[in-house]
Amino acid sequence: MNDWIETNQSKIWKIALLLALLVTVSLFAVNQDIGRLQELIQKYGKLGIALSLFVYALLGATPVPSEPLTLFLTTAYGPLIAVCLACIGNTLAALTEFFIGGRIGDIANFENRKAHLPFHLDKLPIDSPAFLLLGRMLPGFGGKFVSVVSGVYQVPLWTYTWTAMLSNLMGAIGVAFGGYGLLRLILSFIH
Repeated sequence: MNDWIETNQSKIWKIALLLALLVTVSLFAVNQDIGRLQELIQKYGKLGIALSLFVYALLGATPVPSEPLTLFLTTAYGPLIAVCLACIGNTLAALTEFFIGGRIGDIANFENRKAHLPFHLDKLPIDSPAFLLLGRMLPGFGGKFVSVVSGVYQVPLWTYTWTAMLSNLMGAIGVAFGGYGLLRLILSFIH
């Protein structure tokens, strides 16, 4: 047992560090006051836009969804700018998830273990654009799952990036323009 610990001590530290980082970022994201974040984004204008992109990228390392930020940006800047920010920001988040998956694959020595997966899971077409696009459409954590698995399976970065960007663009259009339409509908009933 001691031999195993000594030979894998570096991997154990990397896994512990990665888990600690994920827990810390998740706790930070969950405990932040969204109202305070909205004030900062509005107060600093163009710097607020950069801040929102940074927040999107951070959310990629957490289970916290980014849709509320997209809806806020729609009310602050309009749906077109919100679509652009959400597409770029969620693509940054997807790349964060992809690189986390790549580190997990490196730490777990996945390439050597892949051939021994049950149910021929090693034969899944993870690098297929169809899988990358359709997998992101799964409700809940489909996008995060596809991103991490793509990193673990070492999907080519270009294929991963363009499929993530296309999927994020479609999602951003739905959330921003859907939210904008809903807001206009609500306001029409109020006035």
